[in-house]
Amino acid sequence: MPATKESSRLPSPSFLREADVQVGELDELVQNSTTDLAHYPLASAVVSNVLLYDARPMLDAPDAQLKDELARALLDGPGVLVVRGAFDRELTLKVSRAFDHMLDEQGRQPGGRSRGDHFARAGENSRVWNTLEKLARDWPELFVSYFANECLALACEAWLGPRYQVTAQLNVMHAGAPAQLPHRDYHLGFGDADLATAYPAHVHTGVSPQLTLQCLIAHTDMPLASGPTCFLPHSQKYKLGYVAQHHQAIRAYFDAHHVQLPLAAGDLVCMNPAVLHGAGTNTIPDSRRVAHLLQVSSAFGRPMEIVDTARLTLSIFPTLALAVKTLSLIHISEPTRRTP
Repeated sequence: MPATKESSRLPSPSFLREADVQVGELDELVQNSTTDLAHYPLASAVVSNVLLYDARPMLDAPDAQLKDELARALLDGPGVLVVRGAFDRELTLKVSRAFDHMLDEQGRQPGGRSRGDHFARAGENSRVWNTLEKLARDWPELFVSYFANECLALACEAWLGPRYQVTAQLNVMHAGAPAQLPHRDYHLGFGDADLATAYPAHVHTGVSPQLTLQCLIAHTDMPLASGPTCFLPHSQKYKLGYVAQHHQAIRAYFDAHHVQLPLAAGDLVCMNPAVLHGAGTNTIPDSRRVAHLLQVSSAFGRPMEIVDTARLTLSIFPTLALAVKTLSLIHISEPTRRTP
């Protein structure tokens, strides 16, 4: 076979540099990107470039068509979408009461009340790690009813395919808590600029963001004053985003151009982890904004948390067996904690 000629065009660099971060490049990308509702026939609306879906029509759509549309929205579209009413409100509030038990238990442990997290200081924000396993261990009926959610499953399969892995954390923003710094999420989003630039460009664009679906389930109503998550739609397309998130000029641009949407308890947000985002400022006195965060990992990725899947399975098996036998999920009147 004859040898093929190499292109005369200079190739793109295999590694990214901090020096190449330009606010103007991000601005041009964001300003020239519009979310057109006509391209997403199953969505109900576009607000501030974010796609909105309603749970019932979404579930009535053919699976293949819906998954195709969600995948396009997360990759080439705005990168963020909201499913209104994805979780039953009453069930969501019952799970919230289980979360309150977890917070109280954590607060009684040494250093529990002084524990912050990687995005906020203690007192501004409360976080419970590995709520997935803790809910399954102590409230298996709630776990099964809550995670048997078709909207969540369809979104995960659309972005990650089958056999995805779920990890989960509770995040509470207290009254007066300031906004988070804008950031991208796991994997590359959790490192500094030096770590990001150590990975080749194809990991930034074609590997890291496609190994995770970032989800948020609202566990309280979130008016704008409570600081619902701020997004920069279409910013997942910015090649240097994992490096740029640490630059002060990029943070200033985010502050000037981000969007926020009010949420209701039970709403589901699904996001490409490369979308620049961050929790807003809670300005409502004596309030707290409660979100359940899910990092859903590809079968080919490494989850953010270690989950004892054997113990989790044994915890929920009796509930699952009863649900299969009765062909329905168990009605939960009040959350009852299982004692060891």
